[in-house]
Amino acid sequence: MFIVVAGILAIVGALIGGYYFAMRPVPLKIAVGPPNSDDLRVVQALTQAFSQNHGYVRLRPVQTEGAAESAQALAEGKVDLAIIRGDLNVPKNAQAVATLRKNVAVLWVPPAKGRRKGAKITKISQLAGRKIGVIGRTPANVNLLKVILQQYGVDPGKVEIVQFPITEAIDAVRNQKADVWLAAGPVNSKITTEAIAASGKDGGTPTFLAIDSAEAIAQNHPVYESADIPAGAYGGSPDRPEDEVKTISFNHHIVARKGLSDSTISAFARQLFSVRQQLMSEFPLAAKIETPDTDKDAAIPVHPGAAAFVDGEEKTFLDRYSDYIWWALMALSAMGSIGAWFAGYLKKDERFINSSMRDRLLEMITIARKSDSSEELDNMQSEADDILRNTLACFEDGAIEHAALTAFNIALEQFHNAVADRKLILMSMPQTPPRAGTGNGPQLRATGT
Repeated sequence: MFIVVAGILAIVGALIGGYYFAMRPVPLKIAVGPPNSDDLRVVQALTQAFSQNHGYVRLRPVQTEGAAESAQALAEGKVDLAIIRGDLNVPKNAQAVATLRKNVAVLWVPPAKGRRKGAKITKISQLAGRKIGVIGRTPANVNLLKVILQQYGVDPGKVEIVQFPITEAIDAVRNQKADVWLAAGPVNSKITTEAIAASGKDGGTPTFLAIDSAEAIAQNHPVYESADIPAGAYGGSPDRPEDEVKTISFNHHIVARKGLSDSTISAFARQLFSVRQQLMSEFPLAAKIETPDTDKDAAIPVHPGAAAFVDGEEKTFLDRYSDYIWWALMALSAMGSIGAWFAGYLKKDERFINSSMRDRLLEMITIARKSDSSEELDNMQSEADDILRNTLACFEDGAIEHAALTAFNIALEQFHNAVADRKLILMSMPQTPPRAGTGNGPQLRATGT
């Protein structure tokens, strides 16, 4: 019994420990950059929300210099998650979890006043020999510009490209340090809006250059999509732009390192979309978070855990660990059987002795029916009492079962009946007279003479 109880406690302890191990919070490192960017602020807000809601997944932000560095950190296995641009070289071990936001490319020409001499620029094909300012230090924006120029037959080598940090971009636009400007970001990007507004401070309306070949670019470069900038997206009076402008877009993705547990990524995706509404008031960009593309030909393959969340096929705790629970129950059953066999093995001598005593009791039934002495019957009665005490002790110890006790009770009852019947017979039999020359008889006869 001790062994069985110990085995049960061990298995129950293992199940409790396994449940705690399976449900404990899982920390995931997420690479995001650059510093002071909207992406970093959104990730910091997600980190706080996950912690406050006691989520299964907890985030540990790792700051980088930009999306390219975040992608490199994921490729090297230094982080579990990363926020990357879809038009960069995506690491081979990256799998999509969510689309953080959609970005658009904006090309505009400042008003003619104060601008360098030359023909008015109204088309991208007229950019040869011009100076183009790119907002942001990331080389991805320069690559984006080159893709656009090449589509329109403009040799990037014949264009002067100058990059300006975000902190210096507004002053550079205001001081007309370039003929044309390129910005990449969400349609409602604050940086892009301020830069466009700065270009029209001296009066006039910026000219937006439409990328009419957006669909052709998307065909040649699957990481880009055709998109439209709505009229008035960047404010102003008159509206900036006055009409809808054709452009291209690309996505910022939250990607996970290939090989991460499906259940962990499913939990992360579920938490991400559950707190999205909570963050919208403080971070409007959170409203742009979307589920990943689950098509097999997607630019970035989706993580199986994220796909399970999107398709509603997440596995529950029982689904994930039912096999382990089944094997644990089988082990518990086996432990019980082994324990019962071992306990029976330890008491085999006791059962053998008790069986011998029962046989002795049956033997005494035969002897009692033929006994001619009340004293012999009393002695067998005392022996039967000892056998009864031993049998009850064996039953309490578990050496014999209830069926064996019932059989013993029948034998004991038969023995008592045999003793009682024999004593009645002996009491009814006449006493044997004493032989001559013994006892008081001869003395009386001697006295009489």
